[in-house]
Amino acid sequence: MDFASYIRDIEDFPKPGVVFKDITPLLKDPQVFQKAGEALLGLTSNMKIDKVVGVDSRGFIFAPLLASRLGAGFVPVRKSGKLPFKTLSETYALEYGEGTLEMHNDAILKGEKVLVHDDVLATGGTASAVCKLVEKLGGEVVQCNFLIELTFLNGAEKLNGFPIRALLQY
Repeated sequence: MDFASYIRDIEDFPKPGVVFKDITPLLKDPQVFQKAGEALLGLTSNMKIDKVVGVDSRGFIFAPLLASRLGAGFVPVRKSGKLPFKTLSETYALEYGEGTLEMHNDAILKGEKVLVHDDVLATGGTASAVCKLVEKLGGEVVQCNFLIELTFLNGAEKLNGFPIRALLQY
């Protein structure tokens, strides 16, 4: 399926010079949304996965679906101050700023196999921070999954050799 035709470019968002890849046209079409979920699941190649980590906020769209289909638990990673229990945090850089992500400190058990999922791999700062959180808790990142990879931003270089899969590359 041509998922790229369901991705809309938004010029100068969230700041001048950035071309934002808007996935909402893909999400609003039920058949395309379902097929994208199936395609993302296919990227896991029948791996043994204990937890799927979804990144705030668009990573929450497909990560629970993937977790359910894989028979794995779902772990939300949120922006600072949004989780109610004790957390670990990691600061990261974006192409247009900086932020901090948090994960509950009991979300992942030592030795668990973890799939990290987000909508877009851009500069790699967000995904790298999530992988660091997983490793701090003793988890093993088996793959980082994305709907879109912006290859020209070289984000994969920040992921220290973790396997990366994406449905679309720009």
